[in-house]
Amino acid sequence: MAETNLQDIGEDRSLLLVDDDEAFLRRLSKAMEKRGFEVEMAGSVAAGKAIATARPPAYAVVDLRLDDGNGLDVVEVLRERRGDCRVVVLTGYGAIATAVAAVKIGATDYLSKPADATDITNALLRSGDELPPPPENPMSADRVRWEHIQRVYELCDRNVSETARRLNMHRRTLQRILAKRSPR
Repeated sequence: MAETNLQDIGEDRSLLLVDDDEAFLRRLSKAMEKRGFEVEMAGSVAAGKAIATARPPAYAVVDLRLDDGNGLDVVEVLRERRGDCRVVVLTGYGAIATAVAAVKIGATDYLSKPADATDITNALLRSGDELPPPPENPMSADRVRWEHIQRVYELCDRNVSETARRLNMHRRTLQRILAKRSPR
């Protein structure tokens, strides 16, 4: 599905984007508007829940981790207010447990960042029976490892010793990994 046309989207083209990264939110909003969606943006869980309650959209893209809480709280409100809303959960911290939680709560799909507007549009418009196509440029094994280490590091409040203990890794080895740039 290279180009989206308005028939693919349907009559109700309302789309809620919830992400605390303002630059990403603006870029994604413009890209989704070009694809025919009527976009409304929220930069926090509170704003996302308010919009979901007042004007439940037909589609939503929600970041999992937001400054003021968990994006799954917005997904729950969307499911209560509009059961047919197609929701894609985005996160920079891809993990099986959070993917399962997102789908159980009612997310249509779950994508790891960086996801582009085409990936998101395809996920929003995919029918339930279709299997997603394999990614065109998947993360390398080194990048997946680095992302996992970063996620655990953040969960340990950036405490190197605690992160090293949880990863069963020597503290100095972890410090060297954290000092390097992220792999591609």
